[in-house]
Amino acid sequence: MLDLLANKWTALAIGVLEDGPQRFGELRRQLQGVSPKVLSASLKRMEDAGLVSRTVFAEVPPRVEYALTPLGEGAAAPLAHLRDWVNENVTRH
Repeated sequence: MLDLLANKWTALAIGVLEDGPQRFGELRRQLQGVSPKVLSASLKRMEDAGLVSRTVFAEVPPRVEYALTPLGEGAAAPLAHLRDWVNENVTRH
């Protein structure tokens, strides 16, 4: 779990999902620089670990949304503190 949470794209995706469920394209737009392959793999690992839920809606075309689970919400607060610390201190060095 620590390896997963320490991953850059996992931490950033959790930050985006704190605002509520997102579709893949919305996540990708907000996570500038992530490739579709890396984002897909990250979301799959997060889903397997119980941090994210994936909901498929029976629509045409199909719609898929990702959302934080209670476990993911629990991880969001400490990760937010870490992101804040990095943003405040990274420019100092």
